[in-house]
This record gives sequence, structure tokens and C-alpha cells, in this order.
Amino acid sequence: MNKNLINKSLEKGYTYSEYRTYLKDSISSKSSQEIENDALLSYTHLNDKRMDRLDKTSKLSDETITSINNLSKPFTFLVIAEGWCGDAAQIVPILNKIATSTPKIDLKIVLRDENEELMNQFLTNGSKSIPKVIIVDENNEVINSWGPRPSIATKMVLDYKEKHGVIDAEFKKDLQLWYNKDKGTSTQKDIITLLKAS
Repeated sequence: MNKNLINKSLEKGYTYSEYRTYLKDSISSKSSQEIENDALLSYTHLNDKRMDRLDKTSKLSDETITSINNLSKPFTFLVIAEGWCGDAAQIVPILNKIATSTPKIDLKIVLRDENEELMNQFLTNGSKSIPKVIIVDENNEVINSWGPRPSIATKMVLDYKEKHGVIDAEFKKDLQLWYNKDKGTSTQKDIITLLKAS
């Protein structure tokens, strides 16, 4: 892995609050008509509300809190995301909750479409699927990566694709309902498993 690329990405990465401000600004600078006409902006608007809700309601499990309190070394989550991505809207607030619960984890977010070189290093089955969480140690070495969604949701996607050939709007709606019921638990479990193995 190109360490220089990781260093550059970390330097220009947004904090969570900067990322949220950027998304809100991109929405507020457009008229409601423009938002309606622009599908990606419309998704960003919807996802901004999802993230607001998750910021208020999501909680870390006791297991997650214990695990992050027992971390022996610091890590950075370098996350590739975009405001229009439904999976990112459900996952990034949970990553922020984890990061703000310990001084041992830092969170930096970069936009996929502005960071093609980085994205191309972390493809999922050849696709630029996001969010992608790159776990970096204190020397800015990549030690693991995760994403674009929790393992349970990944299985749901694969099973649906096998049966129907494509992911359609109905499945995307079902997936968001699953995320709402899951409340970030599966994301926490997957991330903690990775951190314990690091």
C-alpha cells in the first residue's frame, strides 16, 4: 500500500462534524426544485436526516465500550464515503460514536469521487462500493479494511442478487429497514472483531 497516499488522504480528510457541515451546505446551496431534480442530491437530503436521527438515537453496546476501552494502541478510521450513499448514512454515524468514545480512535472521512486513487486501492469485487473503512495504525500503515456494509447485510445483498439478478429499489428499501432495526449493532460487532484482530 502506498503510504504517501494514505498520509495525503488523512491530511485532507474531514472530521465527522466537517463532513456533516459539508453535506448540509451542499443541500442548502440548492433550491428545493434543484434537489428534486437531482437524484444524488435528493438522496443526500434524505441521508442527512438519517444521520441526524442516528446521531441522536444510536448507542454503543456494552461489549463495544469494553472493547474500545481495552485497546492497547491507537487507530485511525479513514473512511471513503459520499452523502448520497444509503449505506454510508447508516454506518458513518456509528463509526463516529465509536471514535468519540475513546481517545484511541480518530475518524477521518474522504469523498469517493474526489479520491479515485485511494478508492481504486480498496475495491470490493472490482467495484467502488462505499463506505470503505481503512483501519490505519499509529504509523499510518494500513492494517485492515472493511465495508461497504456489515457482514449480515452483505449476505442479504448476495442472496437477493442470486435470486433476482439485480439490486432493485424494493430491496434497497428493505435494506434501509434492516439498518433501522439493527441500530448499528452489526457494524459495531464487525468493527470490534477487526480491531481485536489488529
